[in-house]
Amino acid sequence: QVQLVESGGGLVQAGGSLRLSCAASGLTFSSVSMGWFRQAPGEERGIVAAISWIGDRTVYADSVKGRFTISRDNAANTLYLQMNSLMPEDTAVYYCAAANWRSIRRETREYNYWGQGTQVTVSS
Repeated sequence: QVQLVESGGGLVQAGGSLRLSCAASGLTFSSVSMGWFRQAPGEERGIVAAISWIGDRTVYADSVKGRFTISRDNAANTLYLQMNSLMPEDTAVYYCAAANWRSIRRETREYNYWGQGTQVTVSS
């Protein structure tokens, strides 16, 4: 079965950096688009960044543009999210997701598979 396993979350001070990873198995990773989403308490899950199947196109939420970078290594079946200049409002559970599309998907409903999430907490 498809498994997406996130890692790299934790507690960091404002201004710091974290790198999230998502290891994928059970699917043809190089044929799917991928995304990072986040959900804070009391809020809906929303997109952070997404990347096309070969990584030639990316999109970002306005709130993270210039600070976060999404990337993928298709040979390693792994998705990444480099997060710099972290702010307390970035605190959330971060999820990776896979969509059975080659082009970028922006909506949660367009994603077919989800990881269990990893907590990111940014202290002020």
